[in-house]
Amino acid sequence: MFLALLALCIWVYLFAAHGRFWASDPALRPAVPSLAADVDIIVPARDEAATIASVVASLLSQQYAGRFRITLVDDNSSDDTAALAGQAENLAVLRLTEKPAGWSGKLYALAQGVKATNAPLILFTDADIVHDPRHLASLVSKLESGDLGMMSEMVRLNCRSFAERALIPAFVYFFQMLYPFRLVNDPRSRTAAAAGGTVLISRGVLDRIGGIESIKDALIDDVTLAQAVKKTAPVYLGHSDLARSIRPYPRFRDIWNMIARTAFTQLRYSSLLLMGTLLGLLLVWWVPVGAALFGNDVARGCGLAACVLAFISFLPTLRRYRLSPTWGLALPLIALFYMAATLASAVNHWRGSGASWKRRYYDS
Repeated sequence: MFLALLALCIWVYLFAAHGRFWASDPALRPAVPSLAADVDIIVPARDEAATIASVVASLLSQQYAGRFRITLVDDNSSDDTAALAGQAENLAVLRLTEKPAGWSGKLYALAQGVKATNAPLILFTDADIVHDPRHLASLVSKLESGDLGMMSEMVRLNCRSFAERALIPAFVYFFQMLYPFRLVNDPRSRTAAAAGGTVLISRGVLDRIGGIESIKDALIDDVTLAQAVKKTAPVYLGHSDLARSIRPYPRFRDIWNMIARTAFTQLRYSSLLLMGTLLGLLLVWWVPVGAALFGNDVARGCGLAACVLAFISFLPTLRRYRLSPTWGLALPLIALFYMAATLASAVNHWRGSGASWKRRYYDS
């Protein structure tokens, strides 16, 4: 009974006092900036032949009153990424052939793009994100109106295959639980995070924190960048209805690998944090289910109440992805999948395989 009551207390706190993480907001809306400052758009790309043409075309189509230039940083691709990007007057391709020791590949590519450009605003965007023509103007308007140093968005992720429908909305939901967007956006809160698919930052703010070089070895680069920036300027994190990822995760194994790649990094390679996280997730997700099914009257009531709060909290995310509410009933099983992938991330680390991405391996 005690564990069931504790789980219910945790869910009451999460639902009522944890930055309304479950609300799946705020979301960036179309807007036009009063001052259309020049923008450098930097796209790091490594073996992105499948997506790069669509991404660059969407960026070239931006309806923006100011000047913008796209710099594609081809990070030693083994395919035709650079060639498939095409040609345009405001598109430059920067080719890299090697990565110095001590750098993550993406951050080294971003740093070289920053060095090759000079606009007062910089948009970092991934090579699998396609943009509505109004997106750049809306990003600049939000940065300007909020007097922000940096803003980022959780773009709409691909959600077509059965595996994606089962697991991708939960990825967004768990990210919101870990970093409630309202707390990230509150200057009084120490919570800082970003979603790396789309990051707009002032060059002055980036220089103030020491540039990309100051976080050069970070594997979870978006959150690390936000934590550095929030010490000097306000940041914003929201959802996007104007950008979406076209990177597919057709199989459960694809999503497993995505989680396992950096989950243990997120826990700072700490076995103690890993144990605490797994026990905490069991308490939050499975104690209520067990109590609801097998507990006595009081425990059953606590378990049912916690299950209802968990179910309700997932509904806004499911609505954002236009999925049936019945997926909420599978949330404990989905959480179990994420727990197993997190444990696999630790096992990979202990076996010495570390994090990897597209033929590139990193020591922890």
